[in-house]
Amino acid sequence: MNALWFRLLRTVYRKEPITGFILTAGAMNVAIGGIDQNTSLVIFGLSTVAIALAVRWWSLSHRPAPVRVTPADRPTRVPVRALPERSSARSLPDLSMPRKPE
Repeated sequence: MNALWFRLLRTVYRKEPITGFILTAGAMNVAIGGIDQNTSLVIFGLSTVAIALAVRWWSLSHRPAPVRVTPADRPTRVPVRALPERSSARSLPDLSMPRKPE
């Protein structure tokens, strides 16, 4: 359960960092207000969580649908090479020092 909760929080923060932060802050206000029996802090936290969820839902509903491209739709392209595969020039000689006779 702990690993699942951590993975969910990490996913929310990566996709929507602002709403994830507001959601976490509101949840902490609810927790602190519940422990201290402070009703106004609980109501403030619940309203913050509700606003964060509403903003997230609104942003997801206004996002355009992703376009899926299948490999059959893509035309095959020939790779463009900067250099020819084989050079017509002569290759360079080996760089080796000639040995002196001892």
